[in-house]
Amino acid sequence: MSDVNHHLHSDVDSHANSHANRRANRSEDSEARWPDSHPYPRPDSPPLLSPDQAEHTLDVWLVPKFSMLTLFCLLEPLRVANRFGRDLFAWRLLSADGEAVTASNGVRIDVDGRLSEVTEADWYQGLASKGRLMVVSSYEPEACIGAEDLALLKRLAAHGVWLGGVDTAPFILARAGVLEGYPVALHWESVPAFREEFPELEVRADSYVWEGGRLTGSGGAASIDMMLEWIVTLYGPSLAEAVGRQIVHSRPAEASGAATAQQAAGRAGASTGWVADRASPRELPRGVLRALAVMEANLAQALPIPDVCRLAGLSQRQLTRLFVQEFGETPKQCYLNMRLDQAQRILADSRIAVTEAAVAVGFSHLAHFSRAYRKRFGEAPSVTARRGLRPPASAEG
Repeated sequence: MSDVNHHLHSDVDSHANSHANRRANRSEDSEARWPDSHPYPRPDSPPLLSPDQAEHTLDVWLVPKFSMLTLFCLLEPLRVANRFGRDLFAWRLLSADGEAVTASNGVRIDVDGRLSEVTEADWYQGLASKGRLMVVSSYEPEACIGAEDLALLKRLAAHGVWLGGVDTAPFILARAGVLEGYPVALHWESVPAFREEFPELEVRADSYVWEGGRLTGSGGAASIDMMLEWIVTLYGPSLAEAVGRQIVHSRPAEASGAATAQQAAGRAGASTGWVADRASPRELPRGVLRALAVMEANLAQALPIPDVCRLAGLSQRQLTRLFVQEFGETPKQCYLNMRLDQAQRILADSRIAVTEAAVAVGFSHLAHFSRAYRKRFGEAPSVTARRGLRPPASAEG
């Protein structure tokens, strides 16, 4: 399986060498390679395995309002891999208090135990250095995270535990201080807020990043590729490809040559998810992509629309016609909404104050920002900030 993690600004050869080195560093997990050919998988799915039965175990910490899609995409490749004749993978679902966790879609999931009890039991058995913990969160990632949870992550890191986080979970890992020196990938919506709060950490525009003992990713369907990559490191590409066929998983769009509107915008310089949310499925006109790239590059200091038109190479009349045709809004409306959407992500996902968020998206007058924000989202920016802001975590009796 080829590596899907391509840094947007990295040299192809150096990236390939780096990837090869990372796999070599994980050679201790590659003792038993999978054969080049596979029988048809056994029709019965084996029962859930316990850690002592399986060759590898993944502990998954579910944070309330986690993404169900992400959880399924993490576990299904492992379940399917077990169908090929060997008991390869086990997983344990954990929560901070050992109680069932409700996902963002309202479904409650039972867990196998309390996070601290399971991980500390492994320490006593001398298994911590082989531990693997994946944190899965989505909305309001810190709603139930306390000081004791962050301290536990630090202890796990100190004991050599492999730590991962997907979707918004890198916020939790970063606040625990266990991502220093590691590149980070997370859901594109959360990137602006993450960069505001953790400017010292490198954020990559990859679906996932695996460096040493840290694995972070954007979550969702991209988690399938992340797990297939883990299978490759353990048993080689043949098993990973067989698992991919069983779950009817195609290669990423960039591998097949297809280009989404968001990818096309990325080539033109536009980098946020606004294009993917608002654009039609067909490829956008080049002038529109250039204008979007200019807008996205100037969110912190908004340009006058005539300047946007000049840099996009179109007259204001032409650009207005194209934007109304593609988005149903004028360039000025789209530009304002892009800035407000960015502000909402910053307020919801970080500890940035309302005034700082307003400045970060080019508003010099707080009253103007508040009026525009309330009109777009139906609430004051301070309400969004209170929902995203968590008090300094402290242990509760």
